[in-house]
Amino acid sequence: QEIKKGNEDELDDRSELFTLGFLFAGLRGVGPKKCCFKFNDKPVSKDKVVSYNRTSQRCSNPAILLNTVAGRQMCVRPSASWVKDLISYLETKDVSGANTNL
Repeated sequence: QEIKKGNEDELDDRSELFTLGFLFAGLRGVGPKKCCFKFNDKPVSKDKVVSYNRTSQRCSNPAILLNTVAGRQMCVRPSASWVKDLISYLETKDVSGANTNL
């Protein structure tokens, strides 16, 4: 009977962990998916960036996520002048690219 009791306690522990996992997963699903806390302050070459995304307004730090040719993402500050120039370049490139891919 002692062995059985030990197994029941072990099952109780597992079910508690399982329940906690769902709670944390549920809480994580409510907030923004990606937020930036560390930023790259060095200018990035235009030819190394393929696209960008703005982080959610619910993030504590406003940020731009740059998607690189190498498949990486990096956080940059939207207030930086080189970031503004890069975004303008990417938006112009997207518009002209949309016309040539007909």
